[in-house]
Amino acid sequence: MDQYNQFVKIAHRLADVARPVVRKYYRTAVAVDVKADASPVTIADREVETAMRAILAEACPDHGILGEEHGRQNIDAEYVWVLDPIDGTKSFIVGKPSFATLIALCHNGKPVLGIIDQAITDERWVGVTGEETTFNGSPVSTRPCPTLDQAIFFTTAPELFRSPQILAYETIRNQCRQPMYGVDAYAYGLTALGLADLVVEANLQAYDFCALVPVIEGAGGKMTDWQGESLHIYSDGCVVATGDRQCHEQVLPITRAALP
Repeated sequence: MDQYNQFVKIAHRLADVARPVVRKYYRTAVAVDVKADASPVTIADREVETAMRAILAEACPDHGILGEEHGRQNIDAEYVWVLDPIDGTKSFIVGKPSFATLIALCHNGKPVLGIIDQAITDERWVGVTGEETTFNGSPVSTRPCPTLDQAIFFTTAPELFRSPQILAYETIRNQCRQPMYGVDAYAYGLTALGLADLVVEANLQAYDFCALVPVIEGAGGKMTDWQGESLHIYSDGCVVATGDRQCHEQVLPITRAALP
């Protein structure tokens, strides 16, 4: 929608400033620190977010920011940028190019703009509410997959799921055509391209999923929480993304049944 297009150029600037930092440290002997939640972080993660925040401070100082590495700032604002400088740090550390920089803009808590950017493979998905998702500037769309038994199913790792969530994962894994693992946000990009059909994950943070919602939905898919409710910045981090809305309706009873 036109009201959000004014921010698209800013979002591209954020992705552009991230790329040289990512490329500088990719497949180098970068030091790895372990955060309080036991997840890894590198100087690349921190430098990327610092660079993006500097742009936002100049371009839209009244907006809020929620970033994985440098915390929250004014997140009750009407507009909040949600930043994950390197989603898939474990992949980045081992030199696997399936990580991505995630950039989202939330309006009153709802994701309305999202970018998935892969600096090494030179790939960028852009989703804006009310518009078609683009991949490197060209419109893309999901593919038909009306039933779960036809679906290529992605999740980052079974370890994401806790009891009783593990029951949903196991049911979907057993009923889908083929399970796939280990590509983090890249799986959502592949779904938007019509190369995969379903992503189910749990216990994510807002910076892990907000950018993905406009990308999936602008390509014709659907992305919600496990109850089927629209995602927002305060959602619990249990998500379902499908390329085909009929498949989505088949998955929701499984995820709902596994909720506490």
